[in-house]
Amino acid sequence: MDSHIFKKAANRLPSMAGIQVIRFNTRGTTSEAGTSEGTFDNGEGEEADVHAAINYCFDVLNVETLWVVGWSFGTDLALRYAKDLRVKGLILLSPPMQRTQETDLEFWQHDPRPVIAYVPERDEYLNPVQAIERFKNFPRLTLLPVDGAKHLWVGEPYVYFILSEITKHIAPARLPLPTDA
Repeated sequence: MDSHIFKKAANRLPSMAGIQVIRFNTRGTTSEAGTSEGTFDNGEGEEADVHAAINYCFDVLNVETLWVVGWSFGTDLALRYAKDLRVKGLILLSPPMQRTQETDLEFWQHDPRPVIAYVPERDEYLNPVQAIERFKNFPRLTLLPVDGAKHLWVGEPYVYFILSEITKHIAPARLPLPTDA
């Protein structure tokens, strides 16, 4: 699925915040551009997709600083597979926590890199109360409930909020973001 948040991040953040955005769909994902090669593997085979994307960023694009931002299913993939030491941290948007295992949370609990989760108040998969319970063994995680938001982050105020929050962690000197983009 092609998230409108990532489309807008890719279209806006390079000029607004100097943040290069690399987005990709995992195997078997359908979007406006077509369907990715391979078959959806419920978060198992997608490990190779995450590793390939991280390696592409460093080996081909020569990215100096890489944060992994995941939305929905992508948050499970980030927590499970973006453990590469070159990654600076994780930003999780609407984590459903359907495939993340306790061993993954344990890894991040002992890792010094930041992990920040934005949990919409009205998320139908994992709301803030449920997230507090799900992340109880991961007290180092920064969990930020977002009033009024839903899983898809629909509406320009939520898009601006999330893009600003991403910028706050990656390029804070570029805040505040312009509102006319």
